[in-house]
Parts: sequence; structure tokens; C-alpha cells
Amino acid sequence: MRGTGGAGVAGATGATGATGAGVGGGGVNLLALRSHNAALVLDLLRTAGDEGISRLELAERTGLTPQAVSKITARLREDGLAAEAGRRASTGGKPRTVLRLVPEAGHAVGVHLDRDEVRVVLVDLRGAVVGERRAALDLGAGAEAVLGAVGETVAGVLPGGSAGGSGLRLGLGLEGDVRPGAAGFDADSLPGAAGLGGVSLPGPAGLDDGSGPGAAGFDGGSLPGPAGLGGVSLPGPAGLDPSLLGVGVALPGPLDHVRGVLHRVTGFPGWDGFPLREALAGRLGVPVVVDKDTNAAALGLAAGGEVGSFAYLHLGTGLGAGLVIGGSVHRGARTGAGEFGHQVIQLDGPPCTCGDRGCVEALCLAAVARGDLDEAARVLGAGAANLVGLLDIDVVLLGGRTVAAAPEAFTAGVGAVLEARSRRTGQDAVPVRVAPGGDGAVAVGAAQLVLGPVFGRGGG
Repeated sequence: MRGTGGAGVAGATGATGATGAGVGGGGVNLLALRSHNAALVLDLLRTAGDEGISRLELAERTGLTPQAVSKITARLREDGLAAEAGRRASTGGKPRTVLRLVPEAGHAVGVHLDRDEVRVVLVDLRGAVVGERRAALDLGAGAEAVLGAVGETVAGVLPGGSAGGSGLRLGLGLEGDVRPGAAGFDADSLPGAAGLGGVSLPGPAGLDDGSGPGAAGFDGGSLPGPAGLGGVSLPGPAGLDPSLLGVGVALPGPLDHVRGVLHRVTGFPGWDGFPLREALAGRLGVPVVVDKDTNAAALGLAAGGEVGSFAYLHLGTGLGAGLVIGGSVHRGARTGAGEFGHQVIQLDGPPCTCGDRGCVEALCLAAVARGDLDEAARVLGAGAANLVGLLDIDVVLLGGRTVAAAPEAFTAGVGAVLEARSRRTGQDAVPVRVAPGGDGAVAVGAAQLVLGPVFGRGGG
């Protein structure tokens, strides 16, 4: 699968004659621009669905020349990513051939690593879930136990994946080998926010067959920027689906999305400084992207069609927010945005696991624990009202297992607080809805961390 990336050139246009400041400030990067154009075409094929789209329509929608579109679609068909979907009548001349995306040509794994369980989904190129598995887990059990559980669960969701013998043996590293460089993985070659490490996956389904530079289907080394691919080449992952593009991992923060390193995860400070991306990529032998659970869910919602600016509030074993501003996930300079649960709303209130007192999370979870869902919703609404006043967002979306267990109570309670705020301000009340996807939204969003660059969306 070549030339399908382009996350590092999110601001580029489809025109082939673009000028001006290029990627990295050194002029136009033609390889990256070509990859971006291919990503534009792929994304239109994806959104066209089974009905498909003609080459002429692709040229009109992207601004590319018909010749450029023909070259790109020929390469995508050669790589198994696109196929004919029939013919469509035209206003004159012969009927137009329409093309469609081949969803099964590539897959991504999304992992929701929660405090007490791990949930893994396998999605195709359209983001449809084609496999799912979950298992109990203790995030405080230590790195080796957690990595082993993640590896076992990932193996279980993949076709042909296995966990036999004396232990899990995915990739080329031995069981438990999480050293930098394990399984041939060069940790120093992982620039970029999305952290796709430039791993070249040989095999069918349109992936790089080893005949040229490749990075999980991208133009190796040609994509500097937020989702830069480092051009590392690995032998094929042993036993993994050769169409696997990578693994996205979402878990509670705080953490560093750019480097894939954990900070003092709330309630589990022992993870501070742990290089999760490096460790998992070394064990699994595929690119790994790490982000906060709420950011991943917000990214998945945006990719699924949620438009505008919104806040996704996740109430489960903790409380956090994923923020989408103007269509893009807002992570902040240090992946610190969205620590919604740790805004103090009661001075000298009950202690929180973060070390502060009177946090929204502490008050909300305490109310849930004693069965007072009305109070939990009221507290959540107070925090949501602060967020609405600060960011002027369009909608508040609620998710997480606690919300999923009593959706009406939380939408009504949070909505009542926002209605009261609107009466005070004279503005329309911001609507409150339960986010689609239920308690699987985080895992599905984690897979979008991998798929996003394929379709030119970057890592959010």
C-alpha cells in the first residue's frame, strides 16, 4: 500500500502546482504532496461507499488533473485498495467507470486500556468493527503484566493470531522483551505526533511487498510532520495479519501523545515516564500510536461524522474530556488539554486521586458510588457548564460505562444545568446527547489514530 499517507501536509491543497512555504519550511515536499493527493482520493473513495465514485468526480472534488487522478487510482488498484464498482451513465459519451474502496485491504487495531480491563477492536479501512475482544486487567499490576495482557488480547482479535506455547510471541521479540530495539524496532526513529514508526509490513492486501521504500503503506520517509514516518524496516510480524497497518492505544492520562510516553496516570503514578509506544511496538512488531482515551473517542466521533466543535465527556473509572475545536482534536502543547475531571469546583472538598481536593471527578465518582446518579449528573453538569462558558462549543456528548448504564439520568441532569446557564446568559442552551458507540467508542477511536493518516486526516 504505497503513497496513501499525508498527515504531515494537512494544509496542502489538491492542486499540483502549489507554491509557498513547504513542509518543514524548506519548500514544497513533492513526495509528501503526492502522498497527500493519494490520501484525498482514498478518503473520497471511502466516503462514496459501495456506490463508488468516477475518476471525473474525483478530479472535480480534489482539484487534481484527470491525468493525476488516473495515475493515483491505477496505483491504488494495483495495490488492492480500490476496485471497479460498475458503470454509471454519463451526460454524453460512454458510461463512466466508478471505483470504490476495498475495505478489507487494510485493518487497524484499537486498544482501550482502562484501569480494570482491556478492550480491543479490529476495524477495516472504513472503520467498521470486524472483530472485538475484552479481558479483565489491573493497570496497577506492572508493565510486564499489562503489556502481556494487551498482547494476548490483540492476538485474539486478529485472524490467525495465537497465544500458544510458553507465552505470547508476536513480532520478532521474545516474550517479555520490551527493550528499546527489541524485535528490530529502532526507538530513535519515531518522530512525529502519531508515532507511526515507519515499519514496513510485507505481504498481500495491498501493503508494501518489499520492492520499494515503505512504511505501513506510506511513502517511506516522505511524510515529515505530525504523523512522520521514520522509514524503519522490519521483517514481517510473525503470525500477524499482513493487512494490519498498526495499533492505536488509548488510556487515561496524563501522557505525552507525541512521544508515546506516560506521565503520572491518575491513580497509577508508577507509570510515570514509561515509554508505552516503544514497548508495545517492540513486542507487537507493528507501528503503535498512543493517546488519551478521551482524545481517541473524540477523534472517532469526528471521523464518524460529528461536525463542528464539541466536548466528549467520558465517565467510567475516571472522568475526562476529549475536545474537538473546528473539526480537529485539541490536545494542547503537552497533551494536557481535556483534564476535565480535575477542575476544582469545591475548595477544600474531598481528596482526589490526582492529589488535589474538590475535583469534579472525585465528587462525581463519589456520588455514583453511593448510588446518587442525580447528584452525579448535577456535578457533571457543573463541569460541563464551565467548559461551555470557556470554549463556546456546539454540543456536549456523554459516554463511558457509567453513562451507558443510565443514559437518561445523565443527559437530563447535565442538560438541566446547561438550560439553567442559558437562562442566565440569554443564549441558547447547548444540547446534550449520548455519544454513539456506547462503551466501545474509545477502542474504535483508538483505531482511528492509525487510520487517520491513511486518509489525510492526520492523528486528529
